[in-house]
Amino acid sequence: MKLSHTICFLPLLFAACASNVTPVATGGSKADGLVNMSYEYGMFSKPKVDLATTQERAEQRCIAWGYKKAEPFDGVENVCQEHNAYGMCTYTRVNIRYQCEN
Repeated sequence: MKLSHTICFLPLLFAACASNVTPVATGGSKADGLVNMSYEYGMFSKPKVDLATTQERAEQRCIAWGYKKAEPFDGVENVCQEHNAYGMCTYTRVNIRYQCEN
């Protein structure tokens, strides 16, 4: 009986936690017209990224620098921030880059 309870509990233990995230500005270059937007998440998280708000925030940064709009580059950059004892990534930072344009 205990084994069946354990088997039923394991999927819950390893189920990923979904969370809404909105990346924030973490760098860039006014001279080059580049904006970096980033968010971080843990090993068992499944972030739901608000790309519309991310686009708006990147565009606001570009406008503040004198540009007219922001266009995202294709793809994202995933950077492991922390590994466990087994070498698995337990904390990841995702960078989304935007090019400011006129």
